[in-house]
Amino acid sequence: MTSPILAGSAVERLHEAHNRILEQLSRVIVGQHQVVEELLICLFSRGHCLLEGVPGLAKTLLISTLARSLDLSFSRIQFTPDLMPADIIGTDVLEEDRATGSRQVRFLEGPLFANVVLADEINRTPPKTQAALLEAMQERQVSVGRVRHGLTDPFFVLATQNPIEQEGTYPLPEAQQDRFMFKVFVDYPTFDEEFEIARRTTGLPAEEARPVLSAADIVNLQASVREVPVSDHLVRYALTLVRQTRTGQKGVPDFVSDQLSWGAGPRAVQFLIIGAKARALLQGRSHVTVEDIQTLAAPSLRHRIVVGFAAESEGVTSDSIIRRIIETTPTREDELTRDARFQTIFAS
Repeated sequence: MTSPILAGSAVERLHEAHNRILEQLSRVIVGQHQVVEELLICLFSRGHCLLEGVPGLAKTLLISTLARSLDLSFSRIQFTPDLMPADIIGTDVLEEDRATGSRQVRFLEGPLFANVVLADEINRTPPKTQAALLEAMQERQVSVGRVRHGLTDPFFVLATQNPIEQEGTYPLPEAQQDRFMFKVFVDYPTFDEEFEIARRTTGLPAEEARPVLSAADIVNLQASVREVPVSDHLVRYALTLVRQTRTGQKGVPDFVSDQLSWGAGPRAVQFLIIGAKARALLQGRSHVTVEDIQTLAAPSLRHRIVVGFAAESEGVTSDSIIRRIIETTPTREDELTRDARFQTIFAS
């Protein structure tokens, strides 16, 4: 049953906000519609996002423009091999009052203290600094000595990594990638999009995006996402998709057991459902559909499953396995619950 709060204002406000944000982004960014949609879903779900793409695809421009359109503070951290945790968290400094001669310790905030944080090329920094960022993402606070400092709200981390350079990098372990709600692929633009990019960037300076939402607006809309109802069938459907990635479990398809060496954990189901709720509201609906679950399965699961070496050498990707799982899973409740293979998954 639809929540009375969602029946009117919340659905309309988030749908209207979605359209206004897209309008502002289109003034600066050409194309990348799917990337923008997934970033917005992640933002309103209170998640964090890992973006992967080759250099020159305007990832930094997209993120900074998104921050401006939302009237949020923005901080960019260029990750390098010599970056230390204190460089991003902040540090205690000793200050002296020249009038009285007294001294006191004051915490000097690092670049993590912003609403939108771009962690550029996160795979270029050592694990110690990566862990400091991931702790801040999870706890939404940082610890310096024995003192804890809360981060700003909303707090949205977008980390980028370059897939073509591996020398001198520290790839994020799968357990740390699991902290990110989505892994988003930023692909090359189409011919028409790249034509427009070339035309815009070689002429007079383009107009900038204007803010359309405040930080307080975003926090309120994030709370509204949690109120979106989802049926037991759709929860069961999402759970079925995720559990089919776990090799060695009952009911798992043979192609999954042959091609995957590791499957997704419970956090994947949580992010998949909350993301589907946000997608529904952004599109002006107060209920979740099967299409919402299917659309977000790839960004939710691709960094949480590990393709085996033999399958990877044959060109099998995590996305192709996810697509095949979706294709072989019934969407209708009666078909799903009556199928003998899925009954073993429900019973396990």
